[in-house]
Amino acid sequence: MTAAPAPPRPEGAKSEGAKWGDLGPRVLSALVLVPLTLLAIWLGGWVFAAVVAAIVSGLATEWLGLCGMRNRAGAVLPFAVLPAAVLLTAAGLPRTALLLVAVGMIGAGIAGGGLSAARPLGFGIPYLGLAPVALAWLRLAPQAGLVNVLVLLVTVWASDIGAYAVGRAVGGPKLAPSISPGKTWSGAIGGLAAAALTGLIACLVLGGVHPGRAAAIALLIGLVAQLGDLFESRLKRHFGVKDSGSLIPGHGGLLDRLDAVLAAAPAGALLVLVLGRGVILWQ
Repeated sequence: MTAAPAPPRPEGAKSEGAKWGDLGPRVLSALVLVPLTLLAIWLGGWVFAAVVAAIVSGLATEWLGLCGMRNRAGAVLPFAVLPAAVLLTAAGLPRTALLLVAVGMIGAGIAGGGLSAARPLGFGIPYLGLAPVALAWLRLAPQAGLVNVLVLLVTVWASDIGAYAVGRAVGGPKLAPSISPGKTWSGAIGGLAAAALTGLIACLVLGGVHPGRAAAIALLIGLVAQLGDLFESRLKRHFGVKDSGSLIPGHGGLLDRLDAVLAAAPAGALLVLVLGRGVILWQ
């Protein structure tokens, strides 16, 4: 006597194993990368700048690959401004760094040749360059720099973890199926809640007096981070790839891992500009 066949699984449904299949590689990657990142932030100065410059060089390599111009010297050269801009910022010359980014964008646009190629290639300069410059600039502040950069990144990580955990556990309606089929509204809400909670905890730990403001700022950072994630998913659809690379197990390339930071870091720098250079955002 044979067993009755299992009922067909609804289209789009996933087994528990499939839903959490990438959790192991993600955790292992985090166990390696997070301590190194925290150490670089703690040390600050040229150590932090060198790490950020190396990361943006890797991002540039991935972007050139997406544009199909990794082996074209004229296209590679403008992207050399990105690590240089980070080092200039660390030297206390952020305006010069931003000017260099603008020059690089023009150079990349010219190197792209035809209009269809020049647009994505040239866009890669500000897209990849503003966040590293923002992080280097934020870290420069003598008192507030360490805390602002640290909590900013922890907030982005919390948003990512919250979205992943709640989205996989709860599921439900898709957030933007035409852009990123795996993202759900439940995940987005979970990520925002995790970000706001991170801001609140940071305020309490730091002895701040504005917990509501800290939670609101963290919520905003979480929202911008999620938009950055969606934007990178849209870019990958434009280029017709699943991942930007394969460097980080469970995540793909650097761009896949840092898409939220690319949006959140400039937002954090803008908030500091508005509230004051020495202000700790989370107090």
